[in-house]
Amino acid sequence: MSMIFFASVVRVRDGLPLSASTDYYHTQDFLECRRQLKTLALHLAHYPGRGSAESRDFSVHFSSSGDVACMAICSHQCPAAMAFCFLETLWWEFTASYDTTCIGLASRPYAFLEFDSIIQKMKWHFNHVSSSQINSSLEKVQEELEFQPPVVLTLEDIDVANGMMNGHTSVHLEPAPNFRMEPVTALGILSLVLNIMCAALNLIRGVHLAEHSLEVAHQEIGNILAFFIPFVACIFQCYLYLFYSPARTLKVVLMLLFICLGNVYLHGLRNLWQILFHIGVAFLSSYQILTRQLQEKQSDCGV
Repeated sequence: MSMIFFASVVRVRDGLPLSASTDYYHTQDFLECRRQLKTLALHLAHYPGRGSAESRDFSVHFSSSGDVACMAICSHQCPAAMAFCFLETLWWEFTASYDTTCIGLASRPYAFLEFDSIIQKMKWHFNHVSSSQINSSLEKVQEELEFQPPVVLTLEDIDVANGMMNGHTSVHLEPAPNFRMEPVTALGILSLVLNIMCAALNLIRGVHLAEHSLEVAHQEIGNILAFFIPFVACIFQCYLYLFYSPARTLKVVLMLLFICLGNVYLHGLRNLWQILFHIGVAFLSSYQILTRQLQEKQSDCGV
């Protein structure tokens, strides 16, 4: 009967997952426990070397030393001594395979995914070997646990602590969306260049009009605003294309509306072709923003 379901190796200072077992269980309780394990990993620097946390159906154990911590999700039937013996063995294997420089320079999740094969072998060994075969190691770990018991945590407290550190008071913590934009296209770059050109023209004309308006009449104030508002809208269109923003469609429609109304208002100061150029660039930018889709990052890298 399997007692160790999942294991991962993380970097202590920031909780970055370095490697993990690829087996996956789709029960809701296990998925929730995985989420809480990731939350716990972010706080390992604040806890002693060994600790345990209990959920409804699983136990989470961690053992850390230096830059590396090993974590495991086990069944309640798994003795604590066996869990920590597994984690200690895993820690020795990982630190023997990768030096501190490699660990410190790791910049992406699961940078040492190839270590998964060793994790799988160790999991199988501890799940299927009899206690008598590792009796000496278990006795040593048991003595250490009696002399210095691991810190006991509750996963609910970890959620609360994580929420407070991030400025939230809610107990329930949802994983943050992890998205990036699709690559910029050649047409997208063209729309950015044209948009910046339109913004510069609006700014120059608006500043020039404001400087030469010694006696600012109501009509002149309107013209100045008709230059400056499209200028701001063009810059914001560039931002919307480059970066993800919530309610993107609504913002795109508003920016397009401001640019169109501003240029229609400037009829007389601009000829028809100039107005059509500015509005055409605004439509092109809007189209590029709305067609540049979000691309979800594979944060678990198949783990």
